Amino acid sequence: RQSIEPLLATPAARGAIVSGKMLAACVIGLLSLLLTLLAFKLSAQIGTGMTRMLDVRLAAIGKMLLVLLPMLFIGTSLLTFLAAAAKSMKEAQSHIVWLMLLPMVPTFVLIINPIKTELWQFAVPFLSQNQLLLKIIRAEPIAPQVWAVYLLASFALVAVFWGLAVWRYRQERLAISG
Repeated sequence: RQSIEPLLATPAARGAIVSGKMLAACVIGLLSLLLTLLAFKLSAQIGTGMTRMLDVRLAAIGKMLLVLLPMLFIGTSLLTFLAAAAKSMKEAQSHIVWLMLLPMVPTFVLIINPIKTELWQFAVPFLSQNQLLLKIIRAEPIAPQVWAVYLLASFALVAVFWGLAVWRYRQERLAISG
């Protein structure tokens, strides 16, 4: 809506602008994530059969939140960078197809070629979330080094995408593209 030019004309630092945009998106994403986890808990509690065997205690839901929160930050930072790098709305929308398929890739790979879980897998986005969520709903213990690898790798990826978005916002071409 041609609102980026006035925003970039302010004396605010580009990092602050990118962080503010990401924070606003993360707040909405967090609300959506909390509602999704609540719906999962309620549906598992009223379900029958196999759903009764799922671990949906508050501690498990909290762990699921800890697993999914970095994905929220990765997604927000990736989308912020892609939006800043796109030359048009149409180009930005063209990324939607592969972005929707990306989280499904590890699941398909595991269906075709099941592998034994190893520590390095917890540094791979989407594969690590898949593995961790399965462990949580099965009430399996998760080692502290697994959490450390997962969280460090996830937030390192967020930092890379945030840095790329800030770099793109510092370019003059962003304000005059369109």
